[in-house]
Amino acid sequence: MAGLIQRTAQAIDDMWQSIWHDSSRGEKVVIAIVLLITGLAIPVIPIVWIARMIAN
Repeated sequence: MAGLIQRTAQAIDDMWQSIWHDSSRGEKVVIAIVLLITGLAIPVIPIVWIARMIAN
């Protein structure tokens, strides 16, 4: 079970890195606005932070 959690956290971290760090400033603003408008920023950001802590 711990291995599954670690792999899932690593996958979330990899996905976030590919989306966020490979984006320009304008793309980041658009992503942030979409997350805020759809209300996804509330669950997505803490999940990504937790996943990054588990993955690292």
